[in-house]
Amino acid sequence: MTASTIRRTTATRSRLAAVGSIAVAGALLLTGCGDQTGSDGGSDTSDAPSTAAAPLADRLPQEIRDAGVIKVGSDIAYAPVEFKDEAGKTVGIDPDIAAAMGKQLGVTFEFENGTFDTLITGLRSQRYDIAMSAMTDTKDRQEGIDSDTGDKVGEGVDFVDYFTAGVSIYTEKGDDQGIKTWSDLCGKTIVVQRGTVSDDLAKAEAEKCPADQKLTIEAFDNDQQAQTRLRAGGADAGSSDFPVAAYAVQTSGDGEDFQLVGEQVEAAPYGIAVAKDDTELRDALKAALDAVIANGEYAKILEKWGVTDGAVTTATINGGK
Repeated sequence: MTASTIRRTTATRSRLAAVGSIAVAGALLLTGCGDQTGSDGGSDTSDAPSTAAAPLADRLPQEIRDAGVIKVGSDIAYAPVEFKDEAGKTVGIDPDIAAAMGKQLGVTFEFENGTFDTLITGLRSQRYDIAMSAMTDTKDRQEGIDSDTGDKVGEGVDFVDYFTAGVSIYTEKGDDQGIKTWSDLCGKTIVVQRGTVSDDLAKAEAEKCPADQKLTIEAFDNDQQAQTRLRAGGADAGSSDFPVAAYAVQTSGDGEDFQLVGEQVEAAPYGIAVAKDDTELRDALKAALDAVIANGEYAKILEKWGVTDGAVTTATINGGK
């Protein structure tokens, strides 16, 4: 896709960051990679909010206030955005932000693991109240359009944007195969997670390659599978959102497996997806995010995970293009 036409279907993730440094190591390494098995179900609950002051509780729909829980669909295999630590607890940027918002709203955000490209379907079927999974806010997703075919595939969703990220390429350490930009991938094999912006970018680049220099794309259910394939020598490069690629470079093989190459591309917002008709919940989430930005908790979370360059200064609804 050109930057505008390749942006995903409702089954697309992105994870992108204008995050300009790979300072991911510091705080990330304190957490450890942990168990990152991907899409085999299961649920986890972020730290319960304090039962004391919840200044925005009255902004929530009554049924959620009564339940005390917001059900979150998430692909919990995308460190450092969301993943399982060694104890099996869901941790990362998204769970920490959700827990801070929960304090404002007086509810617990309960994360349930699912395959990324099924999260919006789960939202439509009311399995989840929201989807929070390093998901890029795009016009196609807002309108329920399949970005590959242009067909209407659903009602679309609204987003509450909370972070900015971009896509990176990485290779085996010490062997970049001459890859510096996406145009260098012709004649190579790249591994990606299915349904992501990386997948979309690879497909768009493949269409530009000459017939005698085909770009081969191997797409997997989760990013860990793609990394394993590259680590085993089955591909020339991999691609994922910058925070994820940087984390893999810093942690895989104690930093000896991979290296980042070239610059980030496709900077765009991550958004919390909410059903179009659930405007009360959407607006409550926006208010809670603005509150944690204002009180400094948001900045502390991003500093903890080494991704401060992806910070936003205010919550935005449907800011994606």
